[in-house]
Amino acid sequence: MINLDKATLEKACKEIIETILFCLPDAYKGTVYHIGPPPELRAVRVASGIIDEKREKIEWELEGTSDFDPPGKTWLEYRDEPNRPLEAMAWCVEKQKSWTSEDPKQDIRGRRYQKEGILEDYHHMEPVLIRKSDLVIDSNNNGFNMNFPTNYEGKKIWEDSDYVVVAVIKINFKNPIKINGPETKIIKKLSRTLGTELLSYQLKNESLQVMKRLAKEKLETCNTLAHTLRNALAKSGLIFSLIKLELSTLREQWEKKLLQDCKQKELKREAIEELNRMLEKMGGSSDKLKKSLAEVHQKFLNMSLPPDMGERWVKMQIEEKWNKLLHETSNKQDKRYEKEVKQGIEKLKRSLYIGKDPTLLSNYKKIPEDLKKEWTDLIYKNVDYPDPEFLDRISRILEDKTLNLPYQEKSRKSLIRLKALLEIMSELEHNINVILNQVLNGGIKT
Repeated sequence: MINLDKATLEKACKEIIETILFCLPDAYKGTVYHIGPPPELRAVRVASGIIDEKREKIEWELEGTSDFDPPGKTWLEYRDEPNRPLEAMAWCVEKQKSWTSEDPKQDIRGRRYQKEGILEDYHHMEPVLIRKSDLVIDSNNNGFNMNFPTNYEGKKIWEDSDYVVVAVIKINFKNPIKINGPETKIIKKLSRTLGTELLSYQLKNESLQVMKRLAKEKLETCNTLAHTLRNALAKSGLIFSLIKLELSTLREQWEKKLLQDCKQKELKREAIEELNRMLEKMGGSSDKLKKSLAEVHQKFLNMSLPPDMGERWVKMQIEEKWNKLLHETSNKQDKRYEKEVKQGIEKLKRSLYIGKDPTLLSNYKKIPEDLKKEWTDLIYKNVDYPDPEFLDRISRILEDKTLNLPYQEKSRKSLIRLKALLEIMSELEHNINVILNQVLNGGIKT
């Protein structure tokens, strides 16, 4: 799966631990475990860090403190089995879901420590997922063909999932935490960042290897190389998606900051809550359609789209379904809510522009006006294919400390890496076209 050198893997893991520990005031220790390729799925601790009392420095290299220290444990050693204590690692890897220890004394996946008289503290473990389709496939394979191991009952894990687990993040807390609490949601979001970073490094390594092979190969292997490179270039769409995800995170941080400082309510959440109340009130309507609407309401709440794209999404996914629901209902009582529903949908559309609302921006005095204008113009621009110059402008603004966003530096570093990867892909595309032209015109010089 993810195949990186030790230094690169450790660097990426330490960066995510550092980000989480500095972001969450109650978190004091972070660990990242690498999950190796199937069928072994060897779990190995890559990095651990503890932040000091002043929350200024992190102590690394905590050797000999984990059961998963090198060489780690194989899947057969930590999977769920009837005659041994259950482990949270097994849950995260097999189920591809997080595990939160709200009460360490009663934690069913902490029995081994309890028997040994060791009381673990409050902690949260989050799997780092990557889509199977996004992993680079070797040119000798016809498709995604991995030998996934089985659980104790003999069923292959991950067979019906679109994802694989490449790492697990564990964060320890001083005080109690809750399942689906704010801390766990932040860790989940940042786990995607680690997945993005590992995949970016992987793609970069694969691309560089292809470029080196390209310089050495002769005429008889040109067609194979071109096919391999084309396969790598297909990942350009993924790079653009990762850039858009980073821009979405920046918009979300900016809007939250703007609303908090201007003491305004979150318009999007308010509108969704109103629409959900309308759904609950409607009695004579299709339960299936109501359930579908509730799901897209929640999905929209967790998205941050550019205004133009967001309006199209609201129209197709929410407004049209509401129109259908109101049209199909046989209950005259439900028809009364039509006006309130339209108001809620209009409020949703207005929420898409909240980060560049003229009134809010004029009241926000913490950054210079010219910076404010350039910043909002950039992050709300509907860009299908961001170019390096666009990314440079955003990275430059993110260097300005007056912006004061929670994950500002992390986003800046991610965009710099993605820009470098984008430039590598552009160079690859140029090389491919040269090779293909030479092949079509009768060969290449060797």
